[in-house]
Amino acid sequence: MRQLVAIVFADMTGYTALMQENEQLAKAKLKRLREVFDVTLERSNGKILQYYGDGSLSIFKSAIDAVNCAISIQQQLRGDFPVELRIGIHTGDVTVEDETVYGDGVNLASRIESLAVSGSIFISEKVYDEIKNQENIRAQEIGVFELKNVKHPVRVYAIANEGIVVPSRAALTGKTKQPTNRLAVLPFVNMSPDPDNEYFSDGITEELLNALTKVEGLQVTSRTSVFAFKGKNDDIRDIAIKLNVDKILEGSVRKAGNRVRITAQLINAADGYHLWSENYDRNLTDIFEVQDEISGIITNKLRENFSGVKQAEHLVRPPTKNIDAYTWYLKALHYWNKLTPADTRKAIECFEQAIVLEPDYAQAYAMAAGAYSYLGSTGQMLPNKAFEIVRDYADKALKLDDNVAEGHIAIASYYLFYEWKWKDSYDALQKAMSLNPGATAAYQLLGFYYIIMGQTYDAVKIMEEAVRIDPLSPIMNQFLGNCYIFAERYDDAIRKADMLLEMNPQMRISIELKAWATGIKGDWNKALELFEEVHRLTNHPLKGLMGLGYSYGKLNMKDKALACIEKLERRQREDPDSVVDADLVGIWFALGNMDKVFYHISQCVEKRTAPVSYFLQYPVFKGLSDDSRYAALKMKMEAN
Repeated sequence: MRQLVAIVFADMTGYTALMQENEQLAKAKLKRLREVFDVTLERSNGKILQYYGDGSLSIFKSAIDAVNCAISIQQQLRGDFPVELRIGIHTGDVTVEDETVYGDGVNLASRIESLAVSGSIFISEKVYDEIKNQENIRAQEIGVFELKNVKHPVRVYAIANEGIVVPSRAALTGKTKQPTNRLAVLPFVNMSPDPDNEYFSDGITEELLNALTKVEGLQVTSRTSVFAFKGKNDDIRDIAIKLNVDKILEGSVRKAGNRVRITAQLINAADGYHLWSENYDRNLTDIFEVQDEISGIITNKLRENFSGVKQAEHLVRPPTKNIDAYTWYLKALHYWNKLTPADTRKAIECFEQAIVLEPDYAQAYAMAAGAYSYLGSTGQMLPNKAFEIVRDYADKALKLDDNVAEGHIAIASYYLFYEWKWKDSYDALQKAMSLNPGATAAYQLLGFYYIIMGQTYDAVKIMEEAVRIDPLSPIMNQFLGNCYIFAERYDDAIRKADMLLEMNPQMRISIELKAWATGIKGDWNKALELFEEVHRLTNHPLKGLMGLGYSYGKLNMKDKALACIEKLERRQREDPDSVVDADLVGIWFALGNMDKVFYHISQCVEKRTAPVSYFLQYPVFKGLSDDSRYAALKMKMEAN
């Protein structure tokens, strides 16, 4: 029978050596261990599945019970007759048959236990998410590890209650493979007299980061995760643990008139040792040479210590000879990375100003196309208007330079969100990822593609890879959470939402993610509370209404659901560029009015709203395909 459980592996350390030295003492300690285990597990609602030699495997229905039980066991074994024990805990979906447990979670719990030291309790990130708000349980992050026979790196925490050993990462050397050839480029500090020049230091950081992603054999953490540390004074070693890297590049930029000073240092994360540092005083016109030089030095420094990193070639090709155009481009990136519709429009203005000054600026065309795609695919701009520009700008970018990954990403978004040419979109994304393996925007679009194709497993897989590259990115983690919902992994979606809300408690999209997962699991009252908070945070009476209206419909609050519909229709009248048909589909579906549902789905098809076949696969629309009109509509979508 399959079930979600907390899996606990425990192992008595040094037992074999003690048996050779003092067999009687070893047996006495093993007896003491099992006595404590039997009593404590029964009291904590746990179940022993197997004793094997000096170890044990047990399961719990609750991660909180499992951790409290482990704490109690370790504290009891510290007394006058101490027993050295290490414990590892993970939660996972397993199959239990005849007192035997199967599943990937069992292997992972075993690997986490083998990583632990005597007197410690190590837990996976999934367990941490369950216990982090418990006042009586304390935990400390140890870092990200690559464990044997576990495909993806695992973030591990140590229980830090009184009497429980919390080792440093250095104490675990040799237990697992350490990260190698993994680099994080921290945001360069703006040292210019004018604080408004921050866009320039941020831009230099991003340009260096993009250059280094081209180095074969080097894995570079994406922008969003490294910029999470901007303006903070975290210890380099702590940052390395959070990002799972072994090298960090940091520096500063001072811009004054036509002169620029860039300082940079490459640091070994384990001990904080500076492998290399340099100052550059140059004219602004030499900025691309400086970027290329820094990238080349870092690559060659890594080659001195590790195999697999290829000889550095010229990694930075000047995208333009017009420094004023480049300055506008960096300003555009500053706004683009704020990820709001208003800032996206400001970014477009700056990208287009760069294009005016340099009509052959391929990167500026590509990024402007991406910005218009964002507006067109999120209902902030009529799709036909937005994607006409996307196609024009993406074509220009690719004609000017076919090696700009963002150009292929932009044209892929055009095929995916507007033309609905799935294969063309897939091919463009593959090309983009071959040009820039760190371009997580391509991974996200590929996740969309897999969901449209009904391949939810592949969607989850590609987004888990995107999160590995950019572990602190709200956008990548958010979309992974949505993929979990498509895959009907609602608890995983809720855990992902909670992680994001820990980073920013007022992140609307994360509250919304948690609300949908909570409602689909069956608690629409709790979901309604969350959707009410989403609506409040939009700070607009006519926005953030779809989830609210859907919840009202599920809870038989028909008048309130209809009020949400009236507000959406009013928004459409007041802002003709907005597209609300998909929202109306959801609320009418919750109310059971299939005529209205299919009318607005047809409107989505006519207006080329972001793929109808994408949002209709969301589990809240289960049963829609049973309607006889669905098959005809699907044929119409495929014909388009």
